[in-house]
Amino acid sequence: MALVYLALGTNLGDKTQNLNDAITLLSMNIGNVFGVSPFYTSKASGFISENNFLNAVMLIETYLAPFQLLEETQKIEVELGRTNKTIKAYEDRLIDIDILLYDNLIMNQPTLKIPHPLMTERDFVLLPLVEIAPDLVHPISNLLISSYLNK
Repeated sequence: MALVYLALGTNLGDKTQNLNDAITLLSMNIGNVFGVSPFYTSKASGFISENNFLNAVMLIETYLAPFQLLEETQKIEVELGRTNKTIKAYEDRLIDIDILLYDNLIMNQPTLKIPHPLMTERDFVLLPLVEIAPDLVHPISNLLISSYLNK
């Protein structure tokens, strides 16, 4: 079993319901949920939108291997109404589920990078992550995740 941190985001529709639906489906299809952060509001990042995001991070234990986990999270996104994954440019979305960390695994494949390469640059990820895991250490830098908030 692996401990996995997932980032959740939505900026369309009933945002609170979108996150709650994602959490429910993740718990049913991925594994045991050990923690969910409070929901945080943020501005769009990487593109312009009049729609603010609602974000959260969750800790889940799973038996799925990393690529199986990616496949399952993408299925859940589609089930919740996501029609396309960002390829060239970010855009508004009903739900986005990103794998932030998978135990202390370091993976750099074309379709899956763990830890998530942008997680330390995004307060909308760092704030909820630190909320549920204040002593978490980044597997590459060996720095506390919380130390990235001060940068």
